[in-house]
Amino acid sequence: MGAFNDRFLRAANGVGEKTKPVWYMRQAGRSQPEYRELKKKYSLFGITKDPELCAYVTKLPVDQYNNDAAILYKDIMTPLPAIGVDVEIKSGIGPVIHNPIKNKADIERLGSLDPGVDVPHVIETIKLLRTQLDVPLITFAGAPFTMASYMIEGGPSKSYENTKAMMYGSKEEWDLLMDKLSDLTITYAKAQIAAGAQAFQIFDSWVGTLSASDYRTFVKPTMAKIFSELKKEDIPLITFGVGTRHLLKEWNDLDVDVIGLDWRTSVTEAREMGIQKTLQGNLDPAILLAPWDTIEARAKKILDETENDPSFIFNLGHGVTPSILPDTLRRLTQFVHEYSGRNQ
Repeated sequence: MGAFNDRFLRAANGVGEKTKPVWYMRQAGRSQPEYRELKKKYSLFGITKDPELCAYVTKLPVDQYNNDAAILYKDIMTPLPAIGVDVEIKSGIGPVIHNPIKNKADIERLGSLDPGVDVPHVIETIKLLRTQLDVPLITFAGAPFTMASYMIEGGPSKSYENTKAMMYGSKEEWDLLMDKLSDLTITYAKAQIAAGAQAFQIFDSWVGTLSASDYRTFVKPTMAKIFSELKKEDIPLITFGVGTRHLLKEWNDLDVDVIGLDWRTSVTEAREMGIQKTLQGNLDPAILLAPWDTIEARAKKILDETENDPSFIFNLGHGVTPSILPDTLRRLTQFVHEYSGRNQ
């Protein structure tokens, strides 16, 4: 291990420098040939339950790309089996829930999480990585709305109609589910932080399907509870979702330190809306399949926008896709560091 690189943490706390920190959502796995070899022998859950293997996968992109933060390799579904959710990660589909929630009794049957007993491998992997990394370790959880959408729909959805049917049609059931999932999120997050996580991101990937009014009514109180509780842990807290431009002002009210932008909203637009938090984002991952001149031009535009902003973390507007070449990510990281730090 070399000297500790705290560039990401300083930016997350609003005291960054000219040289922008870089990390990528889903940087661990997917597009890496070493990971694809592992997946011939191990499932996603198989890798995450082996701390040595999981630490290797988590650290690999930091070593290969020179990124300024690592994000723990796992899935937002990781804690669900422990509370009674029969989940399977199917290739090309995503999480599939074999016992979806249909009524209040299904919600009442959900158990609680005991991290030391139910997910000891997550705790051990975090502890192991803290001895191996010279950059901050980010860990994460899925937000209650996004988790609920999988649990109710039985898997990925385009319309979320069953989720919304419960949300609109049965306040008692919805509130009960939100309470159970917020308690799960807080317990799970605190265990990861106690093990050594240095930043925590909550993925509310699909909450953009709600209007701002519905978000305020059905989801924001739950998120306020989670973030206010986690704020006591004194590490940077990040929130992210897809298609959430209309929710940025709502997020700005929460006890978060960093707001992740997808590619639909520029940093300049977010600042003009009054968003004062550190911003993270927001290159469209699909751009990374274009010729390098195009990639460089798009990255340069983002860096020019944020040249004098000490509260910016370079990332993608969603996760790395399997077809993105590792060499492209390595070259992009080098470009961001060199271009943003050129006048430092």
